[in-house]
Amino acid sequence: MVRYFRYFFFLIGLYALTLSCNEYQKMLNNDDMNEKYKAAEEYYNNGEYRRANRLLEQLVPSFRGKPQAERLVFFFADSYFQTKSYYLASYQFESFIKSFPKSQKIEEASFLAAKSHYMMSPIYSLDQEETVTAIEKIQIFMNNYPNSEYTDECNQLINELQNKIEKKEFEVAKQYYTIYDYRAAINSMDNFIAEFVGSKFREEALYYKFLSSYEIAINSIESKKLQRLNDLKTLHNNIVRYYPETLFEEDLTKKMETVEKEINTFVN
Repeated sequence: MVRYFRYFFFLIGLYALTLSCNEYQKMLNNDDMNEKYKAAEEYYNNGEYRRANRLLEQLVPSFRGKPQAERLVFFFADSYFQTKSYYLASYQFESFIKSFPKSQKIEEASFLAAKSHYMMSPIYSLDQEETVTAIEKIQIFMNNYPNSEYTDECNQLINELQNKIEKKEFEVAKQYYTIYDYRAAINSMDNFIAEFVGSKFREEALYYKFLSSYEIAINSIESKKLQRLNDLKTLHNNIVRYYPETLFEEDLTKKMETVEKEINTFVN
């Protein structure tokens, strides 16, 4: 009996879906733009953005220059955003901004155009050109609307994007240590620390600079070893001064014990 009811409700659902698809297909082929307008708005308001998008694509050219155009173009752009077609969303929002510069929706459209670039920003390991563009777009929005209700979200988005760029640059610098090119690792970490002063990766960058310096110092020729060991002590002291509870304390302490033993051999 339970299986029967499940099958019955499945058939009802399938019928309703088929009917809905048929109605939607008819609406796509409907020549009555007013009916199509009402259907598009209903789909949009119900969150059926893909269906709304296809109808709006047909409606926008027909209503160009009419009072409904502003509303339709905004819905059209937002339907792309809601369906994660961010490149098209950005293009359509920018088109809306140019076409309706006095619209009450201009601030929201400007924000969503900028946020579309944020959504297109790739993972940190890929090229970050789009991330840089997103930061620029969001910053321009904040400059144009300094008191916007979206300011807090913009600051959050920029922080996330900036961290992504920093992560990318840090991993590139770290790669030199991974392939045992310690001098290049030190130079890269120095450049990273100088460029991203307040980065959350600064502590780790200093740690990998220490590791690279340690490898060079320990394996140096006798004439250069003592000086490099003493430089390593200075670097360690700087790390501990800036980060007294550093995450790398155990490893740093162990390596500094080796450094002190090496220095003592010279003293003795």
